[in-house]
Amino acid sequence: MSGKVLITGGAGFMGFHLARHLVEGGYRVDLVDSLARGVRDPELEELLSRPRATLIVRDLLNPDALDDLADDYDFVIHLAALLGVANVRQRPYDVLTFNDILLQRMIDFCRRQKALRRLLFPSTSEVYGGTLRYFDMPVPTPESTPLAVNDLAEPRTSYMLSKILGEALCRYSGLPFTIFRPHNVYGPRMGLSHVVPELLKKARDLGDDEALEVYSPSHKRTFCYVSDAVEMIVRMMETPSCEGETLNVGNEEPEVAIGELARIILKTVGRDNDILPMPDTPGSPQRRAPDMTRTTGLIGFRAQVDPADGVARTYRWYREKIFEGGGVSAR
Repeated sequence: MSGKVLITGGAGFMGFHLARHLVEGGYRVDLVDSLARGVRDPELEELLSRPRATLIVRDLLNPDALDDLADDYDFVIHLAALLGVANVRQRPYDVLTFNDILLQRMIDFCRRQKALRRLLFPSTSEVYGGTLRYFDMPVPTPESTPLAVNDLAEPRTSYMLSKILGEALCRYSGLPFTIFRPHNVYGPRMGLSHVVPELLKKARDLGDDEALEVYSPSHKRTFCYVSDAVEMIVRMMETPSCEGETLNVGNEEPEVAIGELARIILKTVGRDNDILPMPDTPGSPQRRAPDMTRTTGLIGFRAQVDPADGVARTYRWYREKIFEGGGVSAR
């Protein structure tokens, strides 16, 4: 297919990989980013050297940030958001209000498009957190699961709430939309504050007699390599029957304990150090896995990259670009 796509947060982890995939598929892609988290690294510069990719540096919190943009976009993928553990803990009010403002601004922008085919909005697997805590929630978890909210006194709840509100805004906006809920997507260029690259760096830096500290070692996740996640999102964008749907993005299996992930990572970096179990991270669920039945049935695709292969691909990139190359990845 072809068409014109706007991606907010386009210089970040998921935005970059989506943009590159779409450009290679024949789309014209405009990336909007304030560069507060994304970086102009060599890979982004290479993408921008192609005739169908453009970076527009804007802060979407400014009311007039999008006023001069065109009205002929076919698709808008709104990834820009205030997120991250530090922000959620220290700035919960900003997480709530900024994410609401950003989405409302994008909805207004979409409403002035002449022939918008779809607004794609990323929610989060954390919307299931309250249901998991207070009720008997199935794992793997289908999208039809009723959502419950965690204690409002917990700052972490702010991000969950901002995404639940975002889902509701999209649904009632009158626009053609698809909501997707990513689950533990990882891969090159995602920064170092996520479990896979963080453990890769810690394992690489270990002394011979040091143990690798692993928090929440018994907690289980199903990890999804970024190329698989991107393929799912693009297929959702292109599939007419995905309009109006809320869909999981991720892997239904295998469920991998964080301690087991640490062993895969130690093997990947060529270490045989011991693992030192650390306490569970507050607010971290014991299990998280998406039921992918609905997504797979609509788009005809399921994840292909297994955890060992995905970790190896991720390590090769970080070793070449960051650990030995001295570069900076998206924050």
